[in-house]
Amino acid sequence: MSLFSGLDKSGLKSAETMETLENTQKEKEDQNIMEKQKELEKQQAAQTQRAIPPEKDFLLPKTTHCMACDQDFKVKTVKSGKARRLQPDRDLRPRFQYIDTLKYDVASCPFCGYTAMTRDFDKVTSTQIKLIKEQISAKFQPSKEPEEDSYSYDKAIERYKLALLNAAVKRGKESEKAYICLKISWLIRGKADTLPGSTQEELAVKEKLKKEEDTFYLQAYEGFSKAISQEMFPIYGMDESTMDYLLAYMSFYFKKYEMASKFLGGVLTSATASPRLKDMALDLKQDIVAQMKR
Repeated sequence: MSLFSGLDKSGLKSAETMETLENTQKEKEDQNIMEKQKELEKQQAAQTQRAIPPEKDFLLPKTTHCMACDQDFKVKTVKSGKARRLQPDRDLRPRFQYIDTLKYDVASCPFCGYTAMTRDFDKVTSTQIKLIKEQISAKFQPSKEPEEDSYSYDKAIERYKLALLNAAVKRGKESEKAYICLKISWLIRGKADTLPGSTQEELAVKEKLKKEEDTFYLQAYEGFSKAISQEMFPIYGMDESTMDYLLAYMSFYFKKYEMASKFLGGVLTSATASPRLKDMALDLKQDIVAQMKR
């Protein structure tokens, strides 16, 4: 109700003008409030952004010697104890606050192209070096781009794919190739997580990334399935219980429920499996039972 209602009976048409002025003043006040709120949100976003440390703060350069070309080069490693561990994904993909440490698990020689998981970089035979020189180094073209402070997901995935090619060329174990494929799938997942999916273009990119992730995930699953029949435990740093759980989850993901139940049985009856791993196995068992009932 207007403060000047009723004055129209006296022929004072200015009441309508006053009411309009009141509304205009109220709109200005509302607009000022909205502008102040936006400015406050902008300041809070800027403070949050400043609070997030850059990825380079978690990294440390380390000199590495290439067994293939006998050159020294720098690799980026994650500072010990710097990154805070978060809850991992259900398939054991590790997560850390402010940084995806998976990006930095590969060493790649910028001179000859020899690339491998950091843990395997020095574990190369003379025969494998010969194969790498003939099929990788002879065709490798060093990058002319300046060295980055940290790796983007695209750069990290590119390095892993080069590691996978090297593993195939040097005739590496099934477990090595499977592990690289698994980590590539995890990196693709990490890249997809950075996309908000608020536009049709972003949704299309996320869908494409999901298909690529599944391709490498399946290669990892098939590779590990072969490795357990060919190699002795621990397989690529994983004991039997950890491998059984991983294969159980991957079997569940690919809707191989009976196979998933079989692998889970090894975890739940293991005397050496950690309580945390058994808890994860029990949660997965409930999901498997629910799907099998359907």
